[in-house]
Amino acid sequence: MPARERAYHELKFRILEGRLPPGTTLLETEVASLLSLSRTPVREALIRLEEEGLVEVRPRHGITVKSLSIDEIEQIYQVFSALEVKAAQLTARHGISEADHDRLDGILTQMERASKRGDIESWSELDDEFHSELVGLCGNPRLQAMLRQLWDLQYHARRAITKLRPLPVVSDREHRAILIAIAAGNEEEATRLHQQHRNRADKQLVSLLRQRATLAADR
Repeated sequence: MPARERAYHELKFRILEGRLPPGTTLLETEVASLLSLSRTPVREALIRLEEEGLVEVRPRHGITVKSLSIDEIEQIYQVFSALEVKAAQLTARHGISEADHDRLDGILTQMERASKRGDIESWSELDDEFHSELVGLCGNPRLQAMLRQLWDLQYHARRAITKLRPLPVVSDREHRAILIAIAAGNEEEATRLHQQHRNRADKQLVSLLRQRATLAADR
């Protein structure tokens, strides 16, 4: 992998996984030292990450990992969810193979088991996988690319409220219904169900983020 790609992927991984949490400020030389790379590929990687909204680059002052407000996260979800609903609609329109159905069905089965044992961490990872698989089947590369970028921006927010989430039994039922509609090629029903699911899930996420912010302020 070229140095600039390595720098980009390594930095992005550290940011998304919280190893470089929001608010972290580093000089370009410090980033280069952290990655054991020269400054040129690091600079190129930072420009890409700034374009994606993950960092702020200030000449001679280094970079700061961006921290989004709850209102900004809510705005991101308004766009993200609209695009994901469209992806579900396209997936239903194109139809899915038996192998695709079995793969999605298997993910949902694992999610339901995780719900029963109260393993929200595993459930959240499987939830990401399920939604990613649906988007991957929509047949629109541009839409997929836009969703990937928005997913990166909201990743921290989802991780932050994982432990506050109630058991996701409602989401499990909604996911099953969405898969049934998509497998049947029912474009209208898949769109309606996915929109309903996103509306409820997004409202819950923003509410939990505000709850978390209130708890943090009271400490």
